Parts: sequence; structure tokens; C-alpha cells
Amino acid sequence: MVRQALVALLEMEDDITVVAQAASGDEAVAMAHRYQPDVALLDIEMPGSDGLEVARRLGKEGFAGKIVIVTTFGRPGYLAAAMAAGASGFLLKDAPAAELAKAIRRVHAGERVVDPALAAAALAEGASPLTPRETEVLAAARGHAAISDLAASLHLSQGTVRNHLSAAIQKLGARNRAEAVQIAERKGWL
Repeated sequence: MVRQALVALLEMEDDITVVAQAASGDEAVAMAHRYQPDVALLDIEMPGSDGLEVARRLGKEGFAGKIVIVTTFGRPGYLAAAMAAGASGFLLKDAPAAELAKAIRRVHAGERVVDPALAAAALAEGASPLTPRETEVLAAARGHAAISDLAASLHLSQGTVRNHLSAAIQKLGARNRAEAVQIAERKGWL
């Protein structure tokens, strides 16, 4: 419903034409390659590959258009991840439709567009203190798997998994790994 509402609102703009819609991340990649839109509008939360993964894939696969991420999740870590993935815009879904259309035009013109409140929050928050490996181990721990299961799935020793989890817990000021996962998710680092 949200996708269809966005399409209807954008179609009301004289200078914007929606050339395709995708119901999943994988479909979005295929549609982007097939239709070569000037601007691809992606949601962070998409079935299959999420919007950040789609942006990364499109960048690696030579997509020439610009990417704008829209989301209900105004988390500073998501903003950083979106920009690192090659997005030129990052907006919250609750922005007025006129703002979205304006942002699409600006991105099409070569500008970067970021929700101002989210940009300020991202600057205040700073970057994730976790190393890439700590992030990987903490993400794998989301399912509350046993250390032995985590180690096997990550092809690491149990001691290495414990060390990475301990470091992540300490860096995030958490009491345990479940709380560390919650903190990292809330900040958009996972």
C-alpha cells in the first residue's frame, strides 16, 4: 500500500515518471537494470535483499542512476550505511510528498539530500565503535544461538567468538549480548 501511495503521489508531478515498481529487493535490482531509471527510490525494509544491500549491488553492477533511500527508521547508522552504499539521498517516509519530489529532483541534478534532523543526529552519534568482525559476530548473535553454533556458522573458534562478543558488549556499554544487539540495532549499526 505504501509503495502504491508513493507511486500515485509521484505520478501527480509533471516532471516525474515512475517507470517500474518492485515488491522485493531482488526484483528492484532486476527492474533497475531493465528500465535504467534516473533515480531509484528504495526502502531500507524490503523483502529479500534490503534497500542497503540493493544499493550496494547496484553500485557494484554499474547502475548509472542515482539512489534515494526512504525509511521509517531514522537511525544514524542507517544513514551512514546508505551513503557508504552509494545512496545520494536519505529521507524519512513521514516527509511530505512535496519534499520527496523535491529531493528526487535535487538528487537527479547531482546533489545529495539528507533529512536535516537525521544528519544532525548522525553527526552527534558518530560512527560505530565496533570493528567489522565484531559487527558480524554481534549480528550473528541476534538469534541467541549458543557460542558453539555461532562459531560454527562464522567459521571461527569459540574463544574468538567470545572475545568479539565481549569487546562489542564493552564498547556498547551493554550488560550482555542481547542488550548489545538491541543497542546496535537501535543505532542502526546492525
